[in-house]
Amino acid sequence: MEKTLVIVKPDAFEKQATGAILDILQKNDLKLLALKMFRFSKEKAEGFYAVHRERKFFGELVEFMCSGPVVAAVLESENAIAKVRELIGPTDSEEARSSAPNSIRALFGTDKGKNAIHASDSKESADYEIPFIFSCLEIVG
Repeated sequence: MEKTLVIVKPDAFEKQATGAILDILQKNDLKLLALKMFRFSKEKAEGFYAVHRERKFFGELVEFMCSGPVVAAVLESENAIAKVRELIGPTDSEEARSSAPNSIRALFGTDKGKNAIHASDSKESADYEIPFIFSCLEIVG
């Protein structure tokens, strides 16, 4: 079994889409192991997205992720990372609406930046991201 992390971003939280997003994930045989609502500090968001530090969108991403509450979840299934990446769709929500119209980003995202959800993109990312957000005591299963 594989674990992955998702974060419902501030735009989707503001749209009250958190429950609908988690429902889609769970209805696709992803087992919920941990769930947490919080607000990123600038320092925590910079640490979480450190892999993007040299990219031009880094500052904007950090600012956006700090702009409101988020909901993070640890999910588990066979091939969880690939399964979640397929369910969320392309990074750009506008592109998702044409290429993956039933994806989470097509349904709840706005554009490339405000795209409703973050998901680990590899085993290495999940191994970094899950303990960044959750302690071992918060993960059940």
